[in-house]
Amino acid sequence: MSERALVRRIRVWLVVFIVCLVLSGLTAFPLVTELRWAEDLLASSASPVPEHFPALAEWISRVRTGLDEVDANQPFVLYGTDWLAFAHLVIAVAFYGPYRDPVRNIWVIEFGMIACAGIIPLALICGPIRDIPFWWTVIDMSFGVFGVIPLLVVRRMIKRLEAVAVTA
Repeated sequence: MSERALVRRIRVWLVVFIVCLVLSGLTAFPLVTELRWAEDLLASSASPVPEHFPALAEWISRVRTGLDEVDANQPFVLYGTDWLAFAHLVIAVAFYGPYRDPVRNIWVIEFGMIACAGIIPLALICGPIRDIPFWWTVIDMSFGVFGVIPLLVVRRMIKRLEAVAVTA
C-alpha cells in the first residue's frame, strides 16, 4: 500500500473515532431529557424490554428518577456531566494531531489506548462503590474494548507508514 493510501486510511479511521468521541460528549449534556425519552421508548407497548429485560427497564427508571430529583433539587451535581462532556470534546481535539501528522503524533493514539484500558479497572472499582449493576458495568467496559479497536488498527497503520517513510 502506498504512503498516500495509508495516510488516507489512517485519517478515515481517525475521523470515525473523533466523531464517536464528539457524539459521546454531546450526549452527556442533555442526560435528563435523554433518560426521559429512553424510559418512554422502553415502556412503550411496542418495546420488548419490559417483558424480556425487566432489569434494564427498572434500571433506566431508577436512573431517570434519580436524575429528575437531582435536576429539581441539586442541579449543580449535573455540572459534573457537563465536564464529562467537555472532556470528551477536548480529547477529540487531541486526535487532530495524528490526523495532521500520524507518525509524529502516534503518542496520542497510544495515550488513547491507555485511556481505553483504564476504563476497565475504573468500571470494576467504581461500579460497585456507586451501586451500579454488574451488567451495566460490562456495558461501560465495552466502551474501552470497542474504543481500543480502531486505535489498534490506526497504530498498526502508522507503524507501516513509518516503515514506508524510512525506506523511501
